[in-house]
Amino acid sequence: MGRMPEHVLMGELDLFWQNVFTWGSWSIVLVMLVIAWRMGIRQRTPFYVLAMLAAGVGAFIEPLYDVAFDLWFYDVHNGIAGAMYSHFTAFGIVQPNWSHSGYIILYATACLYAGRAIYEGRLSPNMLFLIWIAEITASCVFEVIGTGVGVYTYYGPYVLRIWNYPLVIGVLEGTQVVLYTVLAVQFWRRVSSPAGLAGLFLIFPITMIGANCGIGGPIVVALHLPEEQLSPAIIWAATLFTMALCALAVYGATKFLPTPLQQRDTARATHSGAAALSS
Repeated sequence: MGRMPEHVLMGELDLFWQNVFTWGSWSIVLVMLVIAWRMGIRQRTPFYVLAMLAAGVGAFIEPLYDVAFDLWFYDVHNGIAGAMYSHFTAFGIVQPNWSHSGYIILYATACLYAGRAIYEGRLSPNMLFLIWIAEITASCVFEVIGTGVGVYTYYGPYVLRIWNYPLVIGVLEGTQVVLYTVLAVQFWRRVSSPAGLAGLFLIFPITMIGANCGIGGPIVVALHLPEEQLSPAIIWAATLFTMALCALAVYGATKFLPTPLQQRDTARATHSGAAALSS
């Protein structure tokens, strides 16, 4: 971890807001699962449910993210036994169990409302950029509340904060949503069996770490420079560079949007006919 201020380490968890985040987020996930299940039954695919479960299981890598981005979940220091709803601790960071529901909400919702359109080749590049902006906005709303009411904090030397929330984090999270959704749907179009969609459980951590620690590499490194090398100018440069890389990544993702199914089937038929004639 980076240079954590003492007041952050000793910060008190707000128990009321912990309940809001825990029960509120899991209630939303329950509704999402019902919607995903009904969509899956109607379309005869487990994609939507598995995309959500992959994001939820992926939350077990949250401690890696916490260390990279100087995130700290407030614990309870006033002697209330079992007051934090936690299921494990890693790198000295106590993990709240609502991190799993939070991952599902933040990272898998786009699979529900945009997955089918991407699958059928009906989503335009401009629409994908609108999804990116919408997901950045949703991330900011969710995390501005969490970091503002005493549930967790980003304690690193960030710039461009909204209340207590670094904007660059929201941009990275929106980018992760776009990359996960597009790659997951491309995988869906290529898998012939429902069981094969279990590969989504591997796709999620690949895009999660790839987006945040790969594209987000400049800001991660800048946050953890030695004190004598750290300056506001470096943090600003790393922040803006990271956000530019995110925009470039989303632009790249538009190039991987599937073609319409009818166009794909026509191309396959043409290719098969040409192959038959040549033989």
